[in-house]
Amino acid sequence: MTDSAPYTVPQERGRWRALILAALVHLALLVFLWIGVRWQNETPTTIEAEVWSPQPREAAPVPEPVKAPEPKPEPKPEPQPVPKVAVPEPPKPKVEEPPVAKPDIALEQEKKRKIEEKKRREEEERKEEERKEKIALEKKQQDEKLALEKKRRDEDLAKEKKREQEKREQEEKEKIAKAKAEEAKRLEKEKAAKAEADKKLAEKKRQQEEADAKLAQKMREEDMRRITGAGGSGDAPKAQGGRADGAYSQRIAAKIRSNISFIVPESLQGNPPVEYEVRLLPDGSVAGLRKLRSSGVPGFDEAVARAIERSQPYPKDSSGSVPSTFIGHHKPKDQ
Repeated sequence: MTDSAPYTVPQERGRWRALILAALVHLALLVFLWIGVRWQNETPTTIEAEVWSPQPREAAPVPEPVKAPEPKPEPKPEPQPVPKVAVPEPPKPKVEEPPVAKPDIALEQEKKRKIEEKKRREEEERKEEERKEKIALEKKQQDEKLALEKKRRDEDLAKEKKREQEKREQEEKEKIAKAKAEEAKRLEKEKAAKAEADKKLAEKKRQQEEADAKLAQKMREEDMRRITGAGGSGDAPKAQGGRADGAYSQRIAAKIRSNISFIVPESLQGNPPVEYEVRLLPDGSVAGLRKLRSSGVPGFDEAVARAIERSQPYPKDSSGSVPSTFIGHHKPKDQ
């Protein structure tokens, strides 16, 4: 330093850093003070409850109020030497006394407890009711499901039974139809066999009738040579043995004709004759009857045979004896 140079104060090193640090410390102190005051000013919430009990009970002793501990001020950090700055002194925290507990706080607590207990029971009952309803609903759904399955099984069983019944009925119908077809086939065979047998019988009968007709014709020719007396009607019997006369033959024919019971059909073509050979016993009764020629009308042939049987006993001829045989010749339209 010289006499010509002005005097200057040298700058202190770290001055601004010390100022910032001091400001931060004061700010932190203010925050702690504000928190402590707000915590002391909070009023505790009180609940009033009234408890009724069948038996009076002594009230619980009123607990002594617990004083909240006063916050201890944190030690101030020693600031670095800084220039003196006027710092306002922080206000002292106002300590409020805690409210004195009321004498019926035990009743309030008991009432609160009962209310909570009631709510808890109601909640449990509600949950139990919901559980029961859920179980009932599940059971109902299960029952409906089982009922639906049973209904389906019953329907399937009914359908199966119906199919089996229809199958049995169809099989029965087929069995009946088969039996009818077999019966018809059997009857057809029997009918064909009967027709064949009838045909053979008819052929045999025709051959027999032809043989009988030939024999009768031969016998007639022989009788004609032996008959005595004049003719008679076309249906008069012809006696054998040379003892009958014309009057006797007409009398026998008339007797037989009176016993013939036959209605001639309108559709009958011509007047076909039937011839029977009749063998007689000495007393005039019929010993045998043989058809020599058929008229082709079975009813008339049978009627003539019955009339010959009904006409016995036959009378004696003019010689006083009964002819041994005679041939009756009759026509349906001559009755």
